[in-house]
Amino acid sequence: MRIIAKSTLKKFWEINPQAENPLNLWYKIVEDAQWVSPNDVKQSFGNASMIGDNRIIFNIKGNDYRLITEINYKFKIVFVIWIGTHHDYNKIDAKTIEYEG
Repeated sequence: MRIIAKSTLKKFWEINPQAENPLNLWYKIVEDAQWVSPNDVKQSFGNASMIGDNRIIFNIKGNDYRLITEINYKFKIVFVIWIGTHHDYNKIDAKTIEYEG
């Protein structure tokens, strides 16, 4: 899968250094994946949450962080929409939040 954009993850781990290794692990797993459906994602990440419109939430570092993505299965692209602490996640609407770039 192609992931857009690693720079969003990097900005986050520069502020939260303890997230770097777990996010790099997530990145490597996703980069090597060949997902064609949400079921494939669940096979790779059993705790991923499907919230509709191809949006998937990943728990990072034992659920310390939440990562919201949107996946285009046809073109094999995973868009990083939002990354934050679990506390910050509780303040947003994961279904409507826009890419922060």
